[in-house]
Amino acid sequence: MKLLVINGPNINMIGIREKSIYGDVSYEEIVSEIKTYAKSKNIEIKVKQSNHEGDLVTWIQDAYFKKYDGIIINPAAYTHTSIAIADAIKAISPIPVIEIHLSDISDREDFRKISYCAPYCIKQIKGFGYKGYLMAIDEFLSL
Repeated sequence: MKLLVINGPNINMIGIREKSIYGDVSYEEIVSEIKTYAKSKNIEIKVKQSNHEGDLVTWIQDAYFKKYDGIIINPAAYTHTSIAIADAIKAISPIPVIEIHLSDISDREDFRKISYCAPYCIKQIKGFGYKGYLMAIDEFLSL
């Protein structure tokens, strides 16, 4: 199995920003946990992060052409604003996509409760911190 993990804006600042919401585990530590867990499950995984919306759209499209089996995406703030990312996810169907969020977006500000991506994802995992990525890997294994 070959999975792509895509992280949106400010995820690289995890461990530095708003620790009361996102915790104090650094982005580098999260990436290491994801890669170690995937390796233990014999999954080939690539992890990417960008603060630029177009990069995320391009990576989603590339996943289709590079024959990834699935995508785990944390669109971050673009969750609530990006029709372009939602359209890219919709365009690559039938590749399954799981949306994850470190915090529970349904318990935060009203604008964060809306996800443009969720209707095109097979699942949304939220509120489990970085373990949401590991849960998403397990979800792909159960498909």
